[in-house]
Amino acid sequence: MTKRNKKNNKLYKNIKAIKLSIASNDTILNWSEGEVTKAETINYKSLKPEPGGLFDEAIFGPVKDYECACGKFKKIKYRGVRCDRCGVWVTESIVRRERMGHIALVSPVAHIWMSKELPSPSKISLVLNISYKEVEQVLYFVNYIVLDTGKIKDPKIMPFKFKEVLDLAGKGSLTTRQKMRRVIGYIFRNLIKNRSSEDYRKGKIFYESLKNSSLPFSLNDAFNYIKKYTGFRVGIGAEAILELLNKIDLNYEFSKLNDALRKAKKDSVEDAKVKKILRQLETISWFRNSKLHPKNMILHTVPVIPPDIRPIIQLDGAKFTTSDINNFYRRVIIRNDRLRRILEDGTVPAIVVNNEKRLLQESVDALFDNSSRHKPALSKDKRSLKSLTDRLKGKQGLFRHNLLGKRVDYSGRSVIVVGPELKMYEVGIPALMILKLFKPFIIHGLINKFDSNGNEIRPIASSIRQAEDMIKNQDDLIWGIVYDVIKDRPVLLNRAPTLHRLGIQAFEPRIVDGKAIRLHPLVTTAFNADFDGDQMAVHVPLSENAVNEARAILLASKHILGLKDGRPIVTPTQDMVLGNYYLTTERKGQTGEGIIFGTVHEARAAYEAGKVHLHAIVGISTKAFPNKHFEAQGTLITTVGKIIFNDVLGDNIPYINEGEFDEHACPQKFIVPPSGDVRAAIAAHQVLPAFGKKVISKLIDLLYTVVEFKDLPRILENIKALGFKYSTHSSTTVSVFDIPKYSNKQQYFDEADQQVLKYKQFYNKGLLTDDERYKRVVKLWNGVKEKVSSEIQDLIKREEYRDNSIVVMADSGARGNISNFTQLFGMRGLMSKSFNYERNNQSKIIKDTIEVPIKHSFLEGLTINEYFNSSYGARKGMTDTAMKTAKSGYMTRKLVDATHELIINHDDCGTRKGIVVEAIVETKTRSLVESLFDRIVNRYTIGPILDPETKAEIVPANSLITQELAKQICATSIKQVLVRSVIYCERENGVCQYCFGVDLSTGKLVELGTAVGVIAAQSIGEPGTQLTMRTFHTGGVSTENNLAQGFERLKQIFEVVAPKDYERCVISEVKGVVKSITTTQNAQEVLIESSVDERTYSIPFSAQLRVKVGDAVELGSKITEGSIDIRQLLRVAGIQRVRQYMIVEIQKVYRIQGIEIADKYVEIIIRQLTSLLQVTDAGSSNLFVGQLVHSHHLNELNKSLLLSGKMPVIAINQVFGIDEAASKSNSFLSAASFQDTKKILTDAAVKTQVDYLLGLKENVIIGGKIPAGTGFLTDEELAYLGAKTVQEEY
Repeated sequence: MTKRNKKNNKLYKNIKAIKLSIASNDTILNWSEGEVTKAETINYKSLKPEPGGLFDEAIFGPVKDYECACGKFKKIKYRGVRCDRCGVWVTESIVRRERMGHIALVSPVAHIWMSKELPSPSKISLVLNISYKEVEQVLYFVNYIVLDTGKIKDPKIMPFKFKEVLDLAGKGSLTTRQKMRRVIGYIFRNLIKNRSSEDYRKGKIFYESLKNSSLPFSLNDAFNYIKKYTGFRVGIGAEAILELLNKIDLNYEFSKLNDALRKAKKDSVEDAKVKKILRQLETISWFRNSKLHPKNMILHTVPVIPPDIRPIIQLDGAKFTTSDINNFYRRVIIRNDRLRRILEDGTVPAIVVNNEKRLLQESVDALFDNSSRHKPALSKDKRSLKSLTDRLKGKQGLFRHNLLGKRVDYSGRSVIVVGPELKMYEVGIPALMILKLFKPFIIHGLINKFDSNGNEIRPIASSIRQAEDMIKNQDDLIWGIVYDVIKDRPVLLNRAPTLHRLGIQAFEPRIVDGKAIRLHPLVTTAFNADFDGDQMAVHVPLSENAVNEARAILLASKHILGLKDGRPIVTPTQDMVLGNYYLTTERKGQTGEGIIFGTVHEARAAYEAGKVHLHAIVGISTKAFPNKHFEAQGTLITTVGKIIFNDVLGDNIPYINEGEFDEHACPQKFIVPPSGDVRAAIAAHQVLPAFGKKVISKLIDLLYTVVEFKDLPRILENIKALGFKYSTHSSTTVSVFDIPKYSNKQQYFDEADQQVLKYKQFYNKGLLTDDERYKRVVKLWNGVKEKVSSEIQDLIKREEYRDNSIVVMADSGARGNISNFTQLFGMRGLMSKSFNYERNNQSKIIKDTIEVPIKHSFLEGLTINEYFNSSYGARKGMTDTAMKTAKSGYMTRKLVDATHELIINHDDCGTRKGIVVEAIVETKTRSLVESLFDRIVNRYTIGPILDPETKAEIVPANSLITQELAKQICATSIKQVLVRSVIYCERENGVCQYCFGVDLSTGKLVELGTAVGVIAAQSIGEPGTQLTMRTFHTGGVSTENNLAQGFERLKQIFEVVAPKDYERCVISEVKGVVKSITTTQNAQEVLIESSVDERTYSIPFSAQLRVKVGDAVELGSKITEGSIDIRQLLRVAGIQRVRQYMIVEIQKVYRIQGIEIADKYVEIIIRQLTSLLQVTDAGSSNLFVGQLVHSHHLNELNKSLLLSGKMPVIAINQVFGIDEAASKSNSFLSAASFQDTKKILTDAAVKTQVDYLLGLKENVIIGGKIPAGTGFLTDEELAYLGAKTVQEEY
């Protein structure tokens, strides 16, 4: 690394903040190393840059290191010398990535970011209070603008106003010409005494000619004539805008706008006039606070970016390709030179000069932002050229493609296959891939002259080239070095799409044959991988710190629990489940039944000798398990399989003898006391079900709480090994003859066909509408399928199918379920068809099901028609999945952008506010959605929790509610608990440990530096693909079933979209009692009476009422079924109610689909959506009305104002969707890399915004360490953690 690079690296590490501002012309000249005067780039014969051109070495630095253009000075000894012949500084060529030039413009131009900002008004139009369209007309030389109204103040004579844009090309042309005639008429009649003079004659000609739109003279002449006698002046182009900006008094404008705001409707922020004033006030205050002058929005010089950022590349066949930016600069220089010559000539008509100035303005616009112009500049192949803005924004732009999305070396990818022989922290990497990935390290080992103790040794290879040849030929001598290298260096494995942090994990590499990566079967769930052709990428951590981090944090054996719910994610599946199910099966009458063993070894030996069957019910002394917990001592009644199973589980956990096991000790009912009759007890023993997937998952839950963390991977390995071994022993096979026989369905089909025929006849007679007929037919066939499914379920539970391979697979949870069986030997049922849920159709119901069912099962085979219909449904399923994946991925990205700055950065913020939680119940069905236990466990209390009956303290104030304490709380009559929440955490740039509570992936208090914002976003986004995309409709009636559900409902809440009319419910705006419900001709009238007011709500007959007379209603209570409009709820009931409603609704979406997500993650998202307030009264502060301010900043500001005896700021809460929440981030780097790059950077530049680099994205962008995870640790602490892992794991 050169000295310069080391110096730059040090500089980047010390960056504490980044400030963005509008560059003045002096600043641009200060940056510049020289003026670019020629449009040429390089000489195509010599391939050297042209002097004075866009690649000039005198301006931008030498093309070759330490070599000037003419060759007089070469080599490093002349560093810092300027060549007297060619003017080039002798230095490194890398300066061509840093040095800038400039183009001095003959005529000023407006910056397109400041003049064009659709859909919102541009900064120039807001500062000057002129419409965007008028600014555009002036800048592009269409219309003139009044710069000075002159000496005549009488509006009857001088009808023009200051800053009025004179429309002489559009619809207002006639009015403008009439005004000009009035002024000219006044001049030649009243101001010119000599009637025979030239000016009098001129005035008369102007006066007469202005009657028509086609003028025989230049408008400039007419305006000059008016100016001569009245002082009235007009201007056109950027020069006119510059003059107006120079005259702006920001303080005066600010006070004027404040007065206007006070006079306008203060309460209605939605009013168009108020909105416009607020926008102007915002822009003016930005300029005031930043000490910038608005004149800087007009450019006199254009900066030229360094040439290595816009290169020319030589292709094969003496052809060249160049960056589009060079074409834009070329156009600017050519037009600028042409305008210079025209102005120097002095004889060219004003219309031609104006046209050239317009072309110059357009060329600079194209350079800065080509895509936002009406007619973008095109290349020869009619492709829109990429301007500077286009290079910044979008997925392929600088922010997302280059700064956030890094390219990686030392990586490879291959297909994955199962590696059951591996340990949990190991991965099998093909030998060829190892040689490629670790090549530099292997070469170092081959040419190394010293051993690990520092003793001099003879190297294996004498040079790098020889080492490379040895690797290429796979010489036998290299393998010792290869094994040494991979021993020191874990690898990272990644499977796309990386939906949560478990999508990247670290493993110790092991060399395997073949070309496929071997993956441990237990980690597939976390990666969402299977072995049907999935590919995975391997990355090598290079630095020592990266290696330590991979070992200390990312190692697969450390990731046992899932993030979203804290449940084990490393759970045996398929063969492993089947093997353990077979191992723990009990059967009467098996070989060796009734034998009593003294030790585990005896039982194993008897089984291996064939004296006892695995499933035989036997006895064993409880003393054989000295470290296991039993409720009593004696002889345990169990099976040999269960003895083997329990033997691998380790100590300190009870003997597991049944699926519903006790977490503390093996129950006494399975133990025969020393004086009891063991054989009689075995004979009377009831056969227990085998351990399926759910039991093993519950067991891993228990292991996690009881066993030491370092022992857990070993036990999981043992369970895996047992599963594979005994699934092989079980000899489970699948054949067509295993499928049970079922023949009752035909009678149901005949009955249903008759009923369908009846419905058709009713429809033909007009007794049913087509919608009603369709609904009944679909309901009928669904009923038939449910009946068939129910009978099949009863059938497979029969004793005769107890050992049936297919039934065993389903019963154990290894593969298959009742739905598969129904389709396999029952019926396939109804298929879905494509339907546009968004379209407005005449039908009141959505017909997205084919009403003709598939009666045959797969066993019988489908008819041609059935096969066609079934393939339609399958194809729709594939399409839906693809759509869902894209939508869910985009939502995850938005969630991450909104929350990434939330990091645990303190132990206790000391807040006294929290949220009240209670069990979430589905009001319609009264079914439990989320229990009180789930909502309070692993969280901290605000105050003490007391038993309502005994008044004894269950949990002290500010203490953790553990699982035991949560059970105690739920055992009392307590229905609501006040707990700490991230929503009310008082840490400004992050969250404290106590407000977050326990980290679900470790079961311990969350550590400092944990990026809980990103974890929350991933936990909510990752299961997004499992949510249904369908919007259920049941006719025009608004019911709970008629609402957007699944993903669409989630999107509605997170993006704060108002529900559609048929989905929206009516909410109460008063607190009181329902006094009466009356029915009128058009609607139902609900009267609610409160102590101070009464309200009547008119409810359409299509809506379903939720209240009855006498019901008490709160503010924001639902009167009808449906979804609440969140912004209306905020207005009626306040922010606290909104937050509670959003938490409950999001939990309903997930839990109804069987997905568990912890409340705290939902609360993190909601904190970000509801943390901004809008100022309604600025008090004694520098804020302005309408400004958005963070709740933390407002609290601090008001505290200081009140302590100083000043008026506080009054503000109202706002709710924003995730798009807006991400865009309103305090960091402009984070917001600009999300979306609306141009607008965010424009606003930041006008504000002179400072980004303090507090979030994750900002630090990734500048190439620094993120302030999370090991960013909180020193290198020494990290090295210690890495070494500790090596000791514990291996």
